[in-house]
Amino acid sequence: MLTIETVNQYYGQSHILWDLSLEVREGTCGCLLGRNGVGKTTLLKCITGLLPIAEGSIRLNGKDISKLSTEARARAGIGYVPQGREIFPQLTVEENLKISLGARGDGQTKVPDHIYELFPVLLDMRHRRGGDLSGGQQQQLAIGRALVLDPKVLLLDEPTEGIQPNIVRDIGNVIGKLNREMGLTVLLVEQKLPFARKVADDFFIMEKGHTQASGAIASLDDHLVQKYLSV
Repeated sequence: MLTIETVNQYYGQSHILWDLSLEVREGTCGCLLGRNGVGKTTLLKCITGLLPIAEGSIRLNGKDISKLSTEARARAGIGYVPQGREIFPQLTVEENLKISLGARGDGQTKVPDHIYELFPVLLDMRHRRGGDLSGGQQQQLAIGRALVLDPKVLLLDEPTEGIQPNIVRDIGNVIGKLNREMGLTVLLVEQKLPFARKVADDFFIMEKGHTQASGAIASLDDHLVQKYLSV
């Protein structure tokens, strides 16, 4: 579904991603793990086109999207929820959601009903400004906004950061439903191992811009955690 092959990326003279390769299987949830500063967010931004890559390829369903603009990648099926959510605080919940309709390309003018079914709080608060929502509600809004695109792949950058436990549980349940019932492919960056173990099918551990280990989430053992994830 989503294939990253020997990708290299630089910030100025700094080499951030080094021949990085991984594949997220269709309809699964893959989790990027690693200490801070190893390139996880950089990789997500490269997939969305927010950052260019120097070498390598990024393929979606076999099609190379490496040279496409961010807008074209969104139309091709890449949905992205950045770290920090980045909603529009002065717009209402409904207006935030409708912003994504323009990138669909099918003329849809109404927020799909299933967005409100996944996140009932957004229906209740659809006329409130985004900035008036709690952090957890804003995260649900950010995920809902990405889902309005009708993506094939959903990228989530630390969706549980600073979120109260009950909302974390709800977000985990939504990811599971998106995988099982809607066949959506998910790639997330996550620091909380219990959450990763709950929602992910596969893991990819990054260190210094490389993929150092990967496999089924059940094979993420204490040795790997101690070697690559312990602070």
